[in-house]
Amino acid sequence: MKALIILAILVTLGIIFFSYSRNRDIKKLFIALGSFLLIVSLGIMGNITRQVIPLFLAHIVLVIGAWGGLIWYIVRDRYYWWLIFSPLVTIGLFLILEFLTGSGHELPL
Repeated sequence: MKALIILAILVTLGIIFFSYSRNRDIKKLFIALGSFLLIVSLGIMGNITRQVIPLFLAHIVLVIGAWGGLIWYIVRDRYYWWLIFSPLVTIGLFLILEFLTGSGHELPL
């Protein structure tokens, strides 16, 4: 599974730079690289939702959807910002749940 994730990252970077070499559009390159870094960061930050399995699975689905949105932007030049930022919903929902219900991992006094 880890090899598949690394392969997907390398293929995405390859697609981004291949698109840049064909079009020479520096703005599109920076937007794609910034969105790529955002999606990877949100994927890593989503590990905090691992305690709530349904929320974690929803986060994985949203990260995959965001990745698809990035590929769609590279191929079709249509930027769906709401799709790329959608993993923030699960992280925010997890933080709200933790605020309302508590951590469950508190140290005894």
